[in-house]
Amino acid sequence: MAPSTAASTAVNTSSRCRAHTRPNPTARHDRVLAMPRLAVVRYAGLGGSVLLAVAAWLGGATNPWQPTIKPGTIFAGDDGVLLPIAWLLGTGLLITAWVLGVRAVPSARWAYVTAGLWMLPLLAFLPLGSYDAYSYACQGWQQSAGLDPYAGGVDVLGCPWADAVAPTWRDAPAPYGPLFLVLAGVAAKTGSLAGTLAGLRVIALVGVALIAVSLPVLARRGGVPLGRAVWLVLACPLVPIHLISGAHNDALMVGLMVSGLAFAIARKGWAAGLLLGLAVAVKATAVVVAPFALLLLLDCRKLPVDNSAVLSPPRRSVRHVPGWAGEAMAPREATYNTVRRGWRPAAALAGGLVLALAGVSLVSGRGFGWVTALSGSGVSVQWTSLPTAIGMTIDLVGPDAVPVTRVLGIVALAVVLAYLWWKARHRDALLYAGYALAATVLLAPVFHPWYAFWPLAVLAATLHTHLKWLVVPCAVASALCLPDGYNLALAVKAQGAVAMTAFIIYLAWKSVHEAKNRAAERRRADHVPDRLSGPDA
Repeated sequence: MAPSTAASTAVNTSSRCRAHTRPNPTARHDRVLAMPRLAVVRYAGLGGSVLLAVAAWLGGATNPWQPTIKPGTIFAGDDGVLLPIAWLLGTGLLITAWVLGVRAVPSARWAYVTAGLWMLPLLAFLPLGSYDAYSYACQGWQQSAGLDPYAGGVDVLGCPWADAVAPTWRDAPAPYGPLFLVLAGVAAKTGSLAGTLAGLRVIALVGVALIAVSLPVLARRGGVPLGRAVWLVLACPLVPIHLISGAHNDALMVGLMVSGLAFAIARKGWAAGLLLGLAVAVKATAVVVAPFALLLLLDCRKLPVDNSAVLSPPRRSVRHVPGWAGEAMAPREATYNTVRRGWRPAAALAGGLVLALAGVSLVSGRGFGWVTALSGSGVSVQWTSLPTAIGMTIDLVGPDAVPVTRVLGIVALAVVLAYLWWKARHRDALLYAGYALAATVLLAPVFHPWYAFWPLAVLAATLHTHLKWLVVPCAVASALCLPDGYNLALAVKAQGAVAMTAFIIYLAWKSVHEAKNRAAERRRADHVPDRLSGPDA
């Protein structure tokens, strides 16, 4: 009987093993359905990028400056048929493919490859979306010729390609840090405008590469799937349209900034400080993340940090860990080191930042005079900036209020940044660094579409829910500029300012209303008797 029993057991075990190893037809069916969708996403976006390359070839930013593509000229047929169709379909395909891919990314490798494919077609054509690349080229030429780009614009210092610079910026000194001027000067050594533009695109590609290698560290810290973070950041239409084709220096600034945050997460203070200092030496905006990098250096929590409850409270009962999932910690439970223990990381971070700024300032030959030239970036007046929109709305019925509202916006930004840093002491500093960048974009005197990329690079690696707050603004910003740089916001200045002001008022009312509701709920919860108390508990 024993052999028979053993044989029966073996047969049953073998049957169970075959049952477990048998392919799941449902899973196979899902994979078969997913493959065409992934192919559609990848190649629809690639098709959009190719169409945008056609639009850049036919009507990109040219030398000399001549922005002829406007809504009126398009409807009048002055720009032909192919150019507006290529721009409209290309932008639409790129944005649609990016949005559809958010929930369908199979792996980080697939996201990296797809994002790279979308960038390739735009590398060899005229800049899209703005003439800023020509301003960069002239500032690089001035730097390489031994002139001081902070002393004046091209109308004073001259430039072989001055005719390509937008009139708004011809009398403005360079508003960028010395590192970018040095790099632009190296690009201008080629002696030709085409070679200089190619060099500027190489600089932008270096920035995008820094973002690509830093995202795994940030995503692991935030507990976000790497594939989704890579897709949201690198496949965002802002990257191929403005960072690559437009060659904006924001790519390098953001790349150095997120690299510094990655080293702060790894608790390497000197490296984090050096990289953040270099980021500030490209654009001073990067300085807003430095205080949050200090908190990352002092953070003792185990990784990853769950941020899923920061914007969305949990719907089911879970065990809360102080400092995780957006929960505030009691002072005695704070996981950040005390000031006494944290002075070494703080000194390393500050030392690295100051050393990088001082070194680049000396190498550029400009000293620290570049700091006084940063105010020149506020020349543009558009309702896409919240403080500017409020001032423009007041202008419709009263005196010129834009300078006042811009100053109030800077004051409000300082208060918001201080508040965010204070809250971040006992929460996830990386998430709040993203919030700080978002506040900077919203409250700055000027907004350009590519500015929306600043917070995206951090928040995409930390937010678990409410991704629409990342996707929708970036999708809209990607479609704001026509091929040769005309901003569609200019076509509706008064209407846009009023609409933006009304939107701000609505958001303020909604925030106050929700805060009152949360306070009322807490008061009701405090008065609910504990059902588990008593002898039966």
